[in-house]
Amino acid sequence: MKIKDLKKGDFFTRTPNPDPKDSQVWIRGDYDREAKRYECTRFDNICVSVLLPGDKDVYTEFVF
Repeated sequence: MKIKDLKKGDFFTRTPNPDPKDSQVWIRGDYDREAKRYECTRFDNICVSVLLPGDKDVYTEFVF
């Protein structure tokens, strides 16, 4: 699944992992028009964020 297909607030992992740790789960945030990327924050630490392009493959099929 592409990150642009997720809704704001959806959980995902950046690598396929059926049982991720809290530090491996990310939350999709707002779209940054200036950077043309999506802001994503880590579930366990909201101070850690990254900007990911919309065509980045992410994984949502996991048990959390």
